[in-house]
Order: sequence, then C-alpha cells, then structure tokens
Amino acid sequence: MPVKTMVKDEINQIPLDEIDVSNPHLFQNDTIGEYFKRLRKEDPVHYCANGHSGAYWSVTKFNDIMRVDTDHNAFSSDSARGGIALDGPGARSESSSRPGAPDMGLTMFIAMDPPKHDEQRKVVSPIVAPHNLETLEPIIRERAAAILDSLPIGEEIDWVDRVSIELTTMTLATLFDFPWEERRKLTRWSDMVTATPGNGVDSWEQWQEEMTECGMYFKGLWDQRVGGEQKHDLISMLAGSPATSNMPFPEFLGNLILLIVGGNDTTRSSISGGVLALNENPAEYVKLMNDPSLIPGMVSEIIRWQTPIASMMRTAVCDADVGGKTIREGEKVVMWYLSGNRDSEVIERADEFLIDRKNPRQHLSFGFGIHRCVGNRIAELQLRIIWEEIVKRFSKVEVVGKPVRSLSHIIHGFTKMPVKLHAR
Repeated sequence: MPVKTMVKDEINQIPLDEIDVSNPHLFQNDTIGEYFKRLRKEDPVHYCANGHSGAYWSVTKFNDIMRVDTDHNAFSSDSARGGIALDGPGARSESSSRPGAPDMGLTMFIAMDPPKHDEQRKVVSPIVAPHNLETLEPIIRERAAAILDSLPIGEEIDWVDRVSIELTTMTLATLFDFPWEERRKLTRWSDMVTATPGNGVDSWEQWQEEMTECGMYFKGLWDQRVGGEQKHDLISMLAGSPATSNMPFPEFLGNLILLIVGGNDTTRSSISGGVLALNENPAEYVKLMNDPSLIPGMVSEIIRWQTPIASMMRTAVCDADVGGKTIREGEKVVMWYLSGNRDSEVIERADEFLIDRKNPRQHLSFGFGIHRCVGNRIAELQLRIIWEEIVKRFSKVEVVGKPVRSLSHIIHGFTKMPVKLHAR
C-alpha cells in the first residue's frame, strides 16, 4: 500500500520503532534518504519488528555494512536460510508484499555460501578478464554510438527506454550470445524478478508463466551448446564447466536470472541516474563539458551516488555483534548500501555529487567480500563509453519532467525519464 509522502520534519517525529525502510514506496517517492539519514544518526543498527517484509535489522553505516558483508562465516547468503533479498522471489510471509508468490525454488551462486558459491562464481569470472573487456569495448562503443545517433535533437524522449535499456540489453545479448532480434526478452525477464501483481504483472500466475518461459528459452540455448565447442559466452561457460554443467533446473534458472539482473538493471539504473545527477548539479555538468577526461572518475561517482542495488540481506548463523548491537542467530540483516554510500564519517562530503572526487572508488555499490559484484568492470566500461560518446554529440541531456522511480527497495532505478537533447 502506498505511504503518505512525508517531509523531513515529519520523518524526524516518527518513533524509531515504527520506522520501516523496507517499504518500496519510500524509494519510489524518493524520501528514503531522510529516513536513512535519521537512522545513521540515531540508530545505525536498527531493529524493525513489524516490517513491510517481516522482522529484520537495518545496517546503515559504511563500516558496519563492511563488517557484515565481509564475514560470511557469521552472516549467510544461502537461499536455504533466506537468501539475499528480504522480499525476493519466494518470499511469502504474511507480512511480505509478496503474499501468494509462487516458490519456484530458485537458487543462484550469489545466494550460496562457500564452497559451492566459490566453485560456481569461478565459472563465470573469465567473462570479465582484461582481454575479454578489450574485445567488448569496440563492440559496446559501436552500439552506443548507433543508439545516440538515432536520437532526435530537441524532442522529448524517454531516456530509460531509448538509451539505458537499449545499451545494456545489447551488451547482455552479446555476453549470452542471445538471439539479437529477441534481446528485449532479457529486459522483460529482468523486470520480472521484482514484479508483483499490479507492479509489472497482472497476477502471480502470469509471473510464474513468464519466469518459466525464461527458463525454457534458456534451456533451449543450453541444449544447443552443451557438449559443443567451448565458446566465451556465459551460457557456454556454464554448460562446459564440471561445477555447473549438471545444475538442477531451478539452480540453472536462478543463476541465469542473477546474470540477467546483474547485467541489465544495475547498469541501466546508473546510466539514467547519472543524467539526473548532472541535471540536479549543473556546476558538475559544466565541469564535465569543460574536461571530459573526468569521465572515468565520474563513472565511479555516479555508481556511488545512484547505488543501483540499494540493499542485500544476510541471515545470522550465530549471535554476532554489529555496531554495539547483538544480532541473534536466525535473524535477518539488511545491508543498506544506499545509506552507507551517504555516510559522511567515511566518505568526505558524502551528500554531494562531485565528478572530480579524490577517491571515487570508495563506495559500497558493488558490495565487498566473496560476493563482490562479478560484473563491476563491465558496468564501469559501459558507463564510461556511453558518457564519452554523449559529450561528443550533445551539449546537454536535459531532464524535462519528473522521472518515475522503481517501486523496489532492492533495485534503485527508474522506469521513465523524459529528456531533450541539445546538440553541441
């Protein structure tokens, strides 16, 4: 149920034990930052007994998040214990926003603990090896240039659909060696992961049908490639490795969904988020246009500022101390990366968007420890290339209307962003 949009003074009057930062409407109406600011100040390790998605702990400061993220012995990601998302697929508690959701039994390596996690992650890691990135760069640049050259000057367009989705979907289709003419299926399936009735689908039956369609489509590609020539696309890597070639179907589908979301939602959110950040900070836009050599550092700052994955969950496997609070075995712990990236005790001027920040890689957006994002270099590569190509062509990408934000406390992104392009 949507919540009333509150102003800062009203948020500061809410009793601490009534604050529930898992409500996705706080992200969609963009008031979540004020809630996080209060928790960082007053109760950085905060217990919510009656949350939107059940009882959980919120960890909101940089160093406390690092403490949880790097201790996989105390804090488990395993899907059998609850997985990585407080309200992800299969979350069906009565207090969840997903009551009645089908449990498809999906598992993925990000929702595993060692040693199985390490074995499966190792299979796909070569996709981001330096020589593969060198091969990808001219392909991504050619496609980014074609996308931008197709856009009209001075007419309102939806940046999310025309640029952010298109570039990331093209890149993902390349990584999977996915049929080119059907690449937008990848976008749809990525959106399905966090969809709920009334928010992306009409019913849970439709959700299950579309997720099953995704699985069967990829099974067809898998069957074509298993036992064949070992190529360097992600499906061939999974099919050709002893660690993953005999995965049960739910595990196979879960890993593919992980790779789809990781390669699609996160990068497209940062491409859109960067446009908005520069529009809201015009002095930084001037800096960029005067000195495009700032783009590599700006890419890291965009990723910090946007934080496309707002949160990840763990489950305590033993009693553990975090920030002076005792988290008991079996309790859910949510690391709010979006909040940690605004922690001014660790990041200087954390509430400011600065494209020439001295230490731009000091952020939590890719996570830390054994679960650090495997595709972080591909995300950075796409963002660097698209901005290098943007500044060649346009004096400004102007946001001309209110963006529509995603209804999710996991994917911190946009569904629409109206812009007009101004030629150089």
